[in-house]
Amino acid sequence: MTWRRQFATFFMVGLISTSVQYVILIGLKEASILPVVPATLVGYVIGGVVNYMLNRRHTFDSDRPHAEAGWRFAAVATVGFFITWGLMRLLVDNWGAPYIPAQIVTSILVMIWNFVANRLWTFATGVDAA
Repeated sequence: MTWRRQFATFFMVGLISTSVQYVILIGLKEASILPVVPATLVGYVIGGVVNYMLNRRHTFDSDRPHAEAGWRFAAVATVGFFITWGLMRLLVDNWGAPYIPAQIVTSILVMIWNFVANRLWTFATGVDAA
């Protein structure tokens, strides 16, 4: 699959998993259960599980064993978790930005990171494998 088609599929999968994250973020924040940054991190983790399952099967069609792809995906997701934490903390807590626009900017940047790292490392096999 070409990288453009792969990115388009990744983007569609990302819309699903990001929707999960946003529903959790908004629900936890608006119900006053958690502040914005912890709420988005909870959503990020749950959305990440959805993201792994869908990307492994539909985007990257990987035959890399779960035992190997799983920890690689977790490593990439951990970097994304800390990018999310840092950007949301900066934008919302430090600069006072509204949380939804801040989350949109953060999601775009994390999506780029996740695509590149997962394509080149997590799910790469054969010639593409690092």
